[in-house]
Amino acid sequence: MDKYLNRKHAGQILADALKKYSARHDVIVLALPRGGVPVAYKIAQTLQAPLDVFIVRKLGVPEHVELAMGAIATGDTTVFNQDIISQLGISIAQINAVIENEKIELQRREQVYRGNHVFPVLKNKIVILVDDGIATGATMRVAINAVRKFSPAKLIVAVPVSDITICQEMEKMVDEFVCPICTSQLNAVGVWYDDFSQTEDAEVHELLQNARKFVTIAQKFRFTQ
Repeated sequence: MDKYLNRKHAGQILADALKKYSARHDVIVLALPRGGVPVAYKIAQTLQAPLDVFIVRKLGVPEHVELAMGAIATGDTTVFNQDIISQLGISIAQINAVIENEKIELQRREQVYRGNHVFPVLKNKIVILVDDGIATGATMRVAINAVRKFSPAKLIVAVPVSDITICQEMEKMVDEFVCPICTSQLNAVGVWYDDFSQTEDAEVHELLQNARKFVTIAQKFRFTQ
């Protein structure tokens, strides 16, 4: 496979690779918003599993925000890319300023995406952590470290595409790593999709709402069998 049509297509490819986890009561799919949500939605729909979001914010380098010097997640978990910080001479004051700004956005997204729904119980669950691709790995590293604090029975990372060195690193960090395209020429995640248009908050909210409906239906169906 050369590339994906869109995030939905990528999610279906990953879902096919994860079918052994279908229709189980102990599986939950966690998406990294925003781009990870359409991918994770297709996985959750196929596996008949609950879908929720795990909020992670990249800590962008001042004046070069696309370059990650680390990331933060719900629960005050922080991971830094020390190589980037050292190479660019980023000060502690600059780092703290970026962290405070990203904490505000993290809290906003918690409210927008989850609303009154409580964060799901992850203890002793099989957690499938999903994004639309991994470039530097900073966001996924912090997500892995943060999810581990909730004591899942098994932690799986599923992504459509990643740099091959990141693939090798992630395989050692989690119980199972699923990535159909591990490449030495990543360049950017978006080039591996025909359609990589931005995922908006409204789409995230709609997909989460729909996921709650189909999980309820699936649970009722299993209960009556």
